[in-house]
Amino acid sequence: MPRPSGMFGEGRIALDLFCGSGAVTAALRRRGFRVLAGLDNDPIACRTYRLNHPKVDLIENDIRAIDPATLVNLLPEAFGVDLLVICAPCQPFSSQNHKLGADSRAELVLQAPRFAEVLRPKCIFIENVPGLTSPSNIHIVEELTVRLANAGYSLSKPRRIDAADLGVPQRRLRCVMVACRNERGVQIFEKARLRRRRKTVRDAIGNLPELASGECDPKDPLHRARAHKEIALERLRAVPKDGGSRMALPPHLKLKCHRDDHSYSDVYGRMRWDSVAPTLTTGCDDITRGRFAHPEQDRAITLREAALLQTFPKSYRFSGNRSEVARQIGNAVPVTMVEALVPLLMRILRCSESTPRRQPKDN
Repeated sequence: MPRPSGMFGEGRIALDLFCGSGAVTAALRRRGFRVLAGLDNDPIACRTYRLNHPKVDLIENDIRAIDPATLVNLLPEAFGVDLLVICAPCQPFSSQNHKLGADSRAELVLQAPRFAEVLRPKCIFIENVPGLTSPSNIHIVEELTVRLANAGYSLSKPRRIDAADLGVPQRRLRCVMVACRNERGVQIFEKARLRRRRKTVRDAIGNLPELASGECDPKDPLHRARAHKEIALERLRAVPKDGGSRMALPPHLKLKCHRDDHSYSDVYGRMRWDSVAPTLTTGCDDITRGRFAHPEQDRAITLREAALLQTFPKSYRFSGNRSEVARQIGNAVPVTMVEALVPLLMRILRCSESTPRRQPKDN
Protein backbone atom coordinates (compact mmCIF):
# COMPACT_ATOMS: atom_id res chain seq x y z
CA MET A 1 0.00 0.00 0.00
CA PRO A 2 1.48 3.40 -0.95
CA ARG A 3 2.59 5.52 1.98
CA PRO A 4 2.50 9.30 2.17
CA SER A 5 5.32 11.38 3.57
CA GLY A 6 5.54 11.82 7.34
CA MET A 7 6.04 8.30 8.65
CA PHE A 8 5.19 9.20 12.24
CA GLY A 9 4.78 5.64 13.46
CA GLU A 10 7.83 4.06 11.83
CA GLY A 11 8.93 1.05 13.88
CA ARG A 12 5.82 0.98 16.07
CA ILE A 13 3.59 -2.07 16.36
CA ALA A 14 -0.21 -2.12 16.61
CA LEU A 15 -3.03 -4.62 17.09
CA ASP A 16 -6.36 -3.83 15.42
CA LEU A 17 -9.25 -5.43 17.29
CA PHE A 18 -12.69 -5.25 15.60
CA CYS A 19 -10.74 -4.50 12.43
CA GLY A 20 -13.66 -4.91 10.02
CA SER A 21 -12.66 -4.30 6.41
CA GLY A 22 -9.35 -2.78 7.48
CA ALA A 23 -9.71 1.02 7.48
CA VAL A 24 -7.79 1.53 10.73
CA THR A 25 -5.11 -0.91 9.61
CA ALA A 26 -4.81 1.01 6.33
CA ALA A 27 -4.40 4.31 8.20
CA LEU A 28 -1.78 2.97 10.60
CA ARG A 29 0.21 1.27 7.85
CA ARG A 30 0.15 4.45 5.76
CA ARG A 31 1.67 6.26 8.74
CA GLY A 32 4.42 3.74 9.30
CA PHE A 33 3.00 1.38 11.93
CA ARG A 34 3.44 -2.33 11.54
CA VAL A 35 0.06 -3.86 12.23
CA LEU A 36 0.83 -7.20 13.82
CA ALA A 37 -2.68 -8.61 13.55
CA GLY A 38 -6.33 -7.80 13.03
CA LEU A 39 -9.28 -9.52 14.66
CA ASP A 40 -12.90 -9.64 13.51
CA ASN A 41 -15.72 -12.16 13.13
CA ASP A 42 -17.47 -10.76 10.03
CA PRO A 43 -16.54 -13.20 7.22
CA ILE A 44 -17.21 -10.74 4.38
CA ALA A 45 -15.27 -7.90 6.01
CA CYS A 46 -12.47 -10.37 6.70
CA ARG A 47 -12.29 -11.23 2.99
CA THR A 48 -11.91 -7.54 2.23
CA TYR A 49 -9.24 -7.23 4.92
CA ARG A 50 -7.22 -10.08 3.40
CA LEU A 51 -7.51 -8.54 -0.08
CA ASN A 52 -5.86 -5.34 1.10
CA HIS A 53 -3.61 -6.51 3.93
CA PRO A 54 -2.45 -9.98 2.88
CA LYS A 55 0.70 -9.88 5.02
CA VAL A 56 -1.11 -8.99 8.26
CA ASP A 57 -2.18 -11.90 10.44
CA LEU A 58 -5.98 -11.94 10.61
CA ILE A 59 -7.83 -13.80 13.33
CA GLU A 60 -11.38 -14.47 12.17
CA ASN A 61 -13.28 -15.22 15.35
CA ASP A 62 -15.56 -13.74 18.00
CA ILE A 63 -13.34 -11.70 20.32
CA ARG A 64 -15.10 -13.24 23.32
CA ALA A 65 -13.78 -16.65 22.26
CA ILE A 66 -10.15 -15.45 22.09
CA ASP A 67 -7.80 -16.00 25.03
CA PRO A 68 -5.29 -13.11 25.00
CA ALA A 69 -2.64 -15.44 26.43
CA THR A 70 -3.07 -17.70 23.41
CA LEU A 71 -2.65 -14.66 21.18
CA VAL A 72 0.70 -13.93 22.83
CA ASN A 73 1.76 -17.55 22.30
CA LEU A 74 0.93 -17.25 18.60
CA LEU A 75 2.36 -13.75 18.22
CA PRO A 76 4.99 -13.06 20.91
CA GLU A 77 5.33 -9.42 19.78
CA ALA A 78 1.75 -8.86 20.93
CA PHE A 79 3.08 -8.60 24.48
CA GLY A 80 3.98 -4.97 25.17
CA VAL A 81 2.54 -3.85 21.83
CA ASP A 82 2.71 -0.10 21.27
CA LEU A 83 -0.91 0.49 20.30
CA LEU A 84 -4.05 -1.55 20.92
CA VAL A 85 -7.01 -0.30 18.86
CA ILE A 86 -10.57 -0.96 20.04
CA CYS A 87 -13.23 0.05 17.49
CA ALA A 88 -16.07 -2.09 18.79
CA PRO A 89 -19.37 -2.13 16.86
CA CYS A 90 -21.11 1.23 17.24
CA GLN A 91 -24.65 0.09 16.33
CA PRO A 92 -25.74 -0.49 19.97
CA PHE A 93 -25.00 3.18 20.75
CA SER A 94 -26.13 4.74 17.48
CA SER A 95 -29.19 7.00 17.23
CA GLN A 96 -30.08 4.96 14.12
CA ASN A 97 -30.42 1.77 16.16
CA HIS A 98 -34.11 1.04 16.65
CA LYS A 99 -33.59 -2.45 18.03
CA LEU A 100 -35.84 -3.11 21.01
CA GLY A 101 -34.31 -4.41 24.22
CA ALA A 102 -30.68 -4.94 25.15
CA ASP A 103 -28.12 -5.31 22.40
CA SER A 104 -25.47 -7.86 23.34
CA ARG A 105 -22.89 -6.01 21.23
CA ALA A 106 -22.92 -3.16 23.75
CA GLU A 107 -20.66 -5.19 26.02
CA LEU A 108 -17.97 -5.77 23.38
CA VAL A 109 -16.07 -2.57 24.24
CA LEU A 110 -15.51 -4.10 27.69
CA GLN A 111 -13.20 -6.65 26.10
CA ALA A 112 -10.49 -3.98 26.14
CA PRO A 113 -9.44 -4.48 29.80
CA ARG A 114 -9.22 -8.25 29.36
CA PHE A 115 -6.73 -7.84 26.53
CA ALA A 116 -4.90 -4.96 28.22
CA GLU A 117 -4.27 -7.00 31.35
CA VAL A 118 -2.45 -9.70 29.38
CA LEU A 119 -0.93 -7.79 26.44
CA ARG A 120 0.23 -4.73 28.45
CA PRO A 121 0.02 -2.28 25.52
CA LYS A 122 1.66 1.11 25.90
CA CYS A 123 -1.48 2.88 24.70
CA ILE A 124 -5.08 1.86 24.00
CA PHE A 125 -7.12 3.83 21.47
CA ILE A 126 -10.91 3.50 21.66
CA GLU A 127 -13.28 4.85 18.99
CA ASN A 128 -17.07 4.75 18.83
CA VAL A 129 -20.11 6.99 18.37
CA PRO A 130 -21.02 9.77 20.84
CA GLY A 131 -23.99 7.70 21.94
CA LEU A 132 -21.57 5.59 23.97
CA THR A 133 -21.56 8.41 26.54
CA SER A 134 -25.32 9.02 26.55
CA PRO A 135 -27.18 8.63 29.88
CA SER A 136 -28.46 5.20 28.84
CA ASN A 137 -24.94 3.93 28.08
CA ILE A 138 -22.68 5.85 30.47
CA HIS A 139 -22.63 2.84 32.80
CA ILE A 140 -20.54 1.06 30.17
CA VAL A 141 -17.93 3.84 30.18
CA GLU A 142 -17.93 3.77 33.98
CA GLU A 143 -17.42 0.01 34.00
CA LEU A 144 -14.69 0.35 31.39
CA THR A 145 -12.93 2.93 33.58
CA VAL A 146 -12.99 0.65 36.62
CA ARG A 147 -11.82 -2.45 34.77
CA LEU A 148 -8.99 -0.59 33.05
CA ALA A 149 -7.92 0.90 36.39
CA ASN A 150 -7.77 -2.61 37.83
CA ALA A 151 -5.47 -3.52 34.94
CA GLY A 152 -3.23 -0.53 35.64
CA TYR A 153 -4.56 1.95 33.06
CA SER A 154 -6.03 5.43 33.28
CA LEU A 155 -8.87 6.16 30.86
CA SER A 156 -9.22 9.64 29.41
CA LYS A 157 -12.42 11.60 29.35
CA PRO A 158 -14.35 10.94 26.13
CA ARG A 159 -13.73 13.49 23.39
CA ARG A 160 -16.46 14.23 20.89
CA ILE A 161 -14.95 15.05 17.50
CA ASP A 162 -16.22 15.62 13.99
CA ALA A 163 -14.17 13.70 11.43
CA ALA A 164 -14.66 16.69 9.11
CA ASP A 165 -12.36 18.66 11.42
CA LEU A 166 -9.63 16.10 10.78
CA GLY A 167 -9.64 16.31 7.00
CA VAL A 168 -12.44 13.85 6.21
CA PRO A 169 -14.84 15.23 3.54
CA GLN A 170 -17.80 14.07 5.58
CA ARG A 171 -19.67 15.20 8.69
CA ARG A 172 -19.20 12.27 11.08
CA LEU A 173 -19.39 12.70 14.85
CA ARG A 174 -17.26 10.28 16.84
CA CYS A 175 -16.26 9.60 20.43
CA VAL A 176 -12.57 8.87 21.05
CA MET A 177 -10.67 7.95 24.21
CA VAL A 178 -7.24 6.68 25.14
CA ALA A 179 -6.05 4.58 28.06
CA CYS A 180 -2.48 4.83 29.28
CA ARG A 181 -0.38 3.48 32.11
CA ASN A 182 0.43 7.04 33.20
CA GLU A 183 -1.66 10.13 33.78
CA ARG A 184 0.58 12.31 31.62
CA GLY A 185 -0.41 10.47 28.45
CA VAL A 186 -4.08 10.99 29.30
CA GLN A 187 -3.48 14.72 29.88
CA ILE A 188 -1.73 15.06 26.52
CA PHE A 189 -4.74 13.50 24.81
CA GLU A 190 -7.33 15.59 26.65
CA LYS A 191 -5.55 18.90 25.98
CA ALA A 192 -4.51 18.31 22.36
CA ARG A 193 -5.97 20.53 19.66
CA LEU A 194 -7.60 18.32 17.06
CA ARG A 195 -8.16 20.24 13.85
CA ARG A 196 -7.08 20.06 10.22
CA ARG A 197 -8.08 21.88 7.06
CA ARG A 198 -11.49 20.72 5.92
CA LYS A 199 -11.91 18.92 2.62
CA THR A 200 -14.98 18.90 0.45
CA VAL A 201 -17.04 16.55 -1.65
CA ARG A 202 -15.40 18.11 -4.70
CA ASP A 203 -11.94 17.34 -3.29
CA ALA A 204 -12.90 13.69 -2.82
CA ILE A 205 -14.92 12.77 -5.91
CA GLY A 206 -14.84 15.75 -8.27
CA ASN A 207 -12.43 14.14 -10.72
CA LEU A 208 -14.21 10.80 -11.22
CA PRO A 209 -15.75 9.94 -14.61
CA GLU A 210 -19.35 11.02 -15.10
CA LEU A 211 -21.94 8.25 -15.06
CA ALA A 212 -25.59 8.05 -15.97
CA SER A 213 -28.01 5.78 -14.16
CA GLY A 214 -26.92 2.16 -14.61
CA GLU A 215 -23.51 3.00 -16.16
CA CYS A 216 -20.18 1.64 -14.95
CA ASP A 217 -16.65 2.94 -15.27
CA PRO A 218 -14.87 0.26 -17.35
CA LYS A 219 -11.68 0.88 -15.37
CA ASP A 220 -13.26 0.60 -11.92
CA PRO A 221 -16.11 -1.84 -11.22
CA LEU A 222 -16.80 -0.14 -7.88
CA HIS A 223 -17.62 3.09 -9.72
CA ARG A 224 -20.98 1.77 -10.94
CA ALA A 225 -24.16 3.83 -10.78
CA ARG A 226 -27.37 2.28 -9.57
CA ALA A 227 -29.96 1.69 -12.27
CA HIS A 228 -32.77 3.95 -11.06
CA LYS A 229 -36.42 3.55 -12.00
CA GLU A 230 -37.85 6.23 -14.25
CA ILE A 231 -39.91 7.80 -11.41
CA ALA A 232 -36.76 8.10 -9.30
CA LEU A 233 -34.92 9.73 -12.19
CA GLU A 234 -37.81 12.15 -12.71
CA ARG A 235 -37.58 13.15 -9.05
CA LEU A 236 -33.79 13.54 -9.23
CA ARG A 237 -34.07 15.75 -12.32
CA ALA A 238 -36.41 18.01 -10.35
CA VAL A 239 -34.07 18.34 -7.35
CA PRO A 240 -31.81 21.42 -7.72
CA LYS A 241 -28.14 20.71 -8.39
CA ASP A 242 -25.46 21.15 -5.72
CA GLY A 243 -27.28 20.68 -2.43
CA GLY A 244 -30.95 20.64 -3.43
CA SER A 245 -33.52 18.70 -1.43
CA ARG A 246 -36.78 16.89 -2.05
CA MET A 247 -38.61 19.95 -0.67
CA ALA A 248 -38.27 21.39 -4.20
CA LEU A 249 -40.24 18.54 -5.77
CA PRO A 250 -43.56 19.47 -7.39
CA PRO A 251 -46.61 17.95 -5.67
CA HIS A 252 -47.12 15.20 -8.24
CA LEU A 253 -43.58 13.86 -7.62
CA LYS A 254 -43.70 13.90 -3.84
CA LEU A 255 -44.04 10.60 -2.05
CA LYS A 256 -47.33 10.37 -0.17
CA CYS A 257 -45.55 9.73 3.12
CA HIS A 258 -43.56 12.97 2.70
CA ARG A 259 -46.35 15.35 1.72
CA ASP A 260 -47.57 16.33 5.18
CA ASP A 261 -44.36 16.68 7.17
CA HIS A 262 -40.69 17.46 6.93
CA SER A 263 -39.40 14.16 8.29
CA TYR A 264 -36.60 12.42 6.41
CA SER A 265 -35.93 15.67 4.56
CA ASP A 266 -32.59 14.34 3.28
CA VAL A 267 -34.24 11.61 1.19
CA TYR A 268 -33.56 12.38 -2.49
CA GLY A 269 -31.27 15.19 -1.37
CA ARG A 270 -28.07 16.07 -3.23
CA MET A 271 -24.65 16.53 -1.70
CA ARG A 272 -23.06 19.96 -2.02
CA TRP A 273 -19.79 20.22 -3.97
CA ASP A 274 -18.02 22.71 -1.74
CA SER A 275 -19.11 21.35 1.61
CA VAL A 276 -18.59 18.07 3.44
CA ALA A 277 -20.85 15.12 2.77
CA PRO A 278 -23.47 14.01 5.30
CA THR A 279 -22.66 11.05 7.53
CA LEU A 280 -22.39 7.97 5.35
CA THR A 281 -24.44 5.03 6.56
CA THR A 282 -24.75 1.44 5.42
CA GLY A 283 -27.29 2.71 2.86
CA CYS A 284 -24.84 5.24 1.44
CA ASP A 285 -25.57 4.46 -2.23
CA ASP A 286 -29.35 4.64 -1.92
CA ILE A 287 -31.16 7.95 -2.50
CA THR A 288 -34.11 6.74 -0.41
CA ARG A 289 -31.86 6.37 2.67
CA GLY A 290 -30.46 9.89 2.96
CA ARG A 291 -28.77 12.79 1.17
CA PHE A 292 -26.81 10.43 -1.03
CA ALA A 293 -27.54 11.83 -4.50
CA HIS A 294 -24.61 13.10 -6.56
CA PRO A 295 -24.24 16.91 -6.48
CA GLU A 296 -25.12 17.28 -10.17
CA GLN A 297 -25.47 13.91 -11.91
CA ASP A 298 -28.92 12.32 -11.71
CA ARG A 299 -28.04 9.27 -9.67
CA ALA A 300 -26.98 8.10 -6.24
CA ILE A 301 -23.29 8.21 -5.43
CA THR A 302 -21.42 5.06 -6.37
CA LEU A 303 -19.70 2.74 -3.94
CA ARG A 304 -16.33 4.11 -5.09
CA GLU A 305 -17.47 7.63 -4.35
CA ALA A 306 -18.71 6.50 -0.94
CA ALA A 307 -15.38 4.80 -0.23
CA LEU A 308 -13.49 7.96 -1.19
CA LEU A 309 -15.73 10.07 1.05
CA GLN A 310 -14.76 7.65 3.82
CA THR A 311 -11.16 8.33 2.70
CA PHE A 312 -10.29 4.77 1.71
CA PRO A 313 -7.40 4.80 -0.79
CA LYS A 314 -8.67 4.75 -4.36
CA SER A 315 -6.96 1.40 -4.89
CA TYR A 316 -8.87 -0.24 -2.01
CA ARG A 317 -10.74 -3.39 -2.99
CA PHE A 318 -13.92 -4.75 -1.43
CA SER A 319 -15.39 -8.22 -1.24
CA GLY A 320 -19.13 -8.89 -1.34
CA ASN A 321 -22.23 -7.79 -3.24
CA ARG A 322 -23.46 -4.19 -3.45
CA SER A 323 -25.27 -4.13 -0.11
CA GLU A 324 -22.40 -5.94 1.65
CA VAL A 325 -19.85 -3.45 0.30
CA ALA A 326 -22.09 -0.51 1.27
CA ARG A 327 -22.32 -1.94 4.79
CA GLN A 328 -18.54 -2.23 5.07
CA ILE A 329 -18.05 1.33 3.85
CA GLY A 330 -20.75 2.77 6.09
CA ASN A 331 -19.39 0.97 9.16
CA ALA A 332 -15.76 1.97 8.58
CA VAL A 333 -13.66 4.39 10.59
CA PRO A 334 -12.51 7.12 8.16
CA VAL A 335 -8.92 6.40 7.20
CA THR A 336 -7.85 10.04 7.19
CA MET A 337 -9.29 10.60 10.67
CA VAL A 338 -7.04 7.91 12.11
CA GLU A 339 -4.06 9.19 10.13
CA ALA A 340 -4.64 12.67 11.57
CA LEU A 341 -4.56 11.25 15.10
CA VAL A 342 -1.27 9.37 14.65
CA PRO A 343 1.03 12.32 15.61
CA LEU A 344 -0.93 12.69 18.86
CA LEU A 345 -0.77 8.95 19.53
CA MET A 346 2.99 9.09 18.96
CA ARG A 347 3.34 11.87 21.54
CA ILE A 348 1.43 9.72 24.01
CA LEU A 349 3.62 6.69 23.25
CA ARG A 350 6.81 8.67 23.77
CA CYS A 351 5.43 9.97 27.04
CA SER A 352 4.53 6.45 28.18
CA GLU A 353 8.14 5.44 27.80
CA SER A 354 9.52 8.28 29.89
CA THR A 355 7.18 8.48 32.91
CA PRO A 356 6.31 6.09 35.78
CA ARG A 357 3.58 3.56 35.08
CA ARG A 358 0.47 2.71 37.04
CA GLN A 359 0.54 -0.73 38.58
CA PRO A 360 -2.38 -3.15 38.23
CA LYS A 361 -4.47 -3.56 41.33
CA ASP A 362 -4.18 -6.80 43.22
CA ASN A 363 -7.30 -8.88 42.85
